[in-house]
Amino acid sequence: MRIWDIHPKKLCRNHLLGEHRELHGLWNILVEKKKGYSNHPETKRWKGKLKALYARHQSLVCQMKERGYNHTSPLKGSLAKGLSKQTDYINLPCEQVKILRRKKCNCEV
Repeated sequence: MRIWDIHPKKLCRNHLLGEHRELHGLWNILVEKKKGYSNHPETKRWKGKLKALYARHQSLVCQMKERGYNHTSPLKGSLAKGLSKQTDYINLPCEQVKILRRKKCNCEV
């Protein structure tokens, strides 16, 4: 599970769409109190920050639409509570860039 802290514009197709899918899974864990991956470090860093997670989703959706993808899975904005900014990182954004570079994908990092 990975929610990147890099601007979605820089993500390749696979990472953009993959993050979108993972974000929905994470949202369901946090909102619906699902047990799966509830102790995962990525899940823990987003607890109490649904506003920030919602904002990340919106930025992913904007980039998806800009690339011509259809988006049919909106999140319920009224559930976006808590902090509006993510400041906890498993890997700092500069480290995330290095991770993506090592993957040799088409991300523009």
